[in-house]
Amino acid sequence: MAMNLAVRAGSAFDPPGRAGLTWLLSRVIDRGTAARSAADIAEELDSRGITLTIAVTRHLFSLVCTCLADDFEPVLALVADILAAPSLPDAEIATRKGEVVTAIRQDGDNPAVRANEALMALLYPDEHPYGRRTKGSIELVESLAREELLRQHAERFAPSELTAVVVGDVEPERTRDLVARVFGGWRKPPPPPLALPLPVRASARRRLVLPMMNKSQADIAYGFVAARRRDPDYYACWLMNNVFGQYSIGGRLGDSIRERQGMAYYASSALDANVVDGPLAIRAGVSPANVDRAVASIDREVAAIVADGITQKELDDSRRFLVGSIPRALETNAAIANFLQIAEF
Repeated sequence: MAMNLAVRAGSAFDPPGRAGLTWLLSRVIDRGTAARSAADIAEELDSRGITLTIAVTRHLFSLVCTCLADDFEPVLALVADILAAPSLPDAEIATRKGEVVTAIRQDGDNPAVRANEALMALLYPDEHPYGRRTKGSIELVESLAREELLRQHAERFAPSELTAVVVGDVEPERTRDLVARVFGGWRKPPPPPLALPLPVRASARRRLVLPMMNKSQADIAYGFVAARRRDPDYYACWLMNNVFGQYSIGGRLGDSIRERQGMAYYASSALDANVVDGPLAIRAGVSPANVDRAVASIDREVAAIVADGITQKELDDSRRFLVGSIPRALETNAAIANFLQIAEF
C-alpha cells in the first residue's frame, strides 16, 4: 500500500531573503523527533524494507512511502511523528547542510539547471516565490540556523494544511480512525495564507547569456508566463503543449529542431500551471554554434501555433494518447496516491 502525506508548506513559503530554508528542512526533518532518534527512525524503516521519500515543490512538502498492509499502522505513526514533531538536531543539520551545498555546486556546473533557474528569475523577478532557487545559495544555506528551521516548521506545518492519501488493502473506516488517532494530538491553529503576487508579463523580449566555457553543449531555456491551474482553458493548454513538445520527439519542437534540422540533442516544452500563472518553458540542448538557429526555429514554431493552432489530426492523436496514458499512469498504488494528492491540491 502507498501513503502520500503533503503539507501546504513548499518552497514558496520561504521567508523573504531565505530561499532554501524549506529545502534544508526537508533534508533534516527525518533525522530525529521528540520520541525517536535518527537511528531509531532508520531502523524502523529498514526493518520493513521501506524507503521514505521527502519532496518539496513550490507549494507542497511531501512524505511518501510504500509498505505492506500489515505495517500500515506503525508506519503511519512513524511518518506522523516525523511530520509533526521533528527535533532537528544540530549535528544532523550540519551534515545535511554539507550535502545541500554539494548539490548546489553540482547545479552550478549543470548548464540545463542554470538556464532554467535564470529563466524563472526573469519570468518571476523581484523575489517572487516562483523565481527563487528552491535550494537557495551556498552562502544562505551555510548561514541558516536551527532556530529558523524550527520556526518555519512551527509557523507553516499544521493539521489544517495536511492532506493524507492512502491507497491499498485497507478499509476506509479503519484508515480514517487511524489517521485521526495518530494526528489527534497535533493541535495548532491554521497559518496565515500565502499572498502570492501576480507575475508581471514581459512587454519585450529579454535574453540572458551565461558563459560556461568548459561545456561542449549550450542549453536553451525559453519561456513565457502562461496559465494557472484553475484557468478554464487549462486542459486546452495541456493538450496544446502535448502537441507542441511535451514528449520531445513526438511534438512539433522535437520533430522540427531535432529530427528534421538535426541541430538539437533534445527539444521539449513543459507547462507548469500553478496557483498563480505558471510558466510554459521550452528547453533545448544544442551545439553553441547553433544557438541562434535553434532560437529562430523555436520562434517559428511558437508563431505557427499561435497563428494557426493545431490540426485536427494533431488534436485527435493527442486526445487518444492522453486518454490512453491515464490507465498507465495509475498502475501502482503510489501512482494513484500521487494522482489523488495532485487532484486534492
